[in-house]
Amino acid sequence: MSVRVAETQNVTACQAMRRSVFINEQGVAEADEVDGKDGDAVHLLASLNGYPVGAARVLPMGTTAKIGRVCVLRDHRGKGIGEAIIQECHSSARRLGATRAILGAQLSALSFYERLGYRAYGAVFDDAGIDHRMMEISL
Repeated sequence: MSVRVAETQNVTACQAMRRSVFINEQGVAEADEVDGKDGDAVHLLASLNGYPVGAARVLPMGTTAKIGRVCVLRDHRGKGIGEAIIQECHSSARRLGATRAILGAQLSALSFYERLGYRAYGAVFDDAGIDHRMMEISL
């Protein structure tokens, strides 16, 4: 398996990954997925043997970076691609001057992020009809 995760200007490819996972698979409303923040973000695209299989974005917020829209196509999960995406998000966040990263994790993904060193904080909240918790990590 040759997975590559890199910053990209191809926001359209990232949005296609997100549409497949969040809108088509998870039933998130398009109005919730398309939030107008893509222009402020650094985008990362994961490719496997040259084909896009996942994406994420990093929003700079001073010394904190908010990681979001992390997704991997269903057929490619469980292969370490999500972890590779998060590690590259951390590298991008550091380049942006962040010393901390935060994200809103779907409850079903809490253990994934905990394995990567994240700590949950705050109450469960609804985002686009899916329960989430905020998580953080020092960079």
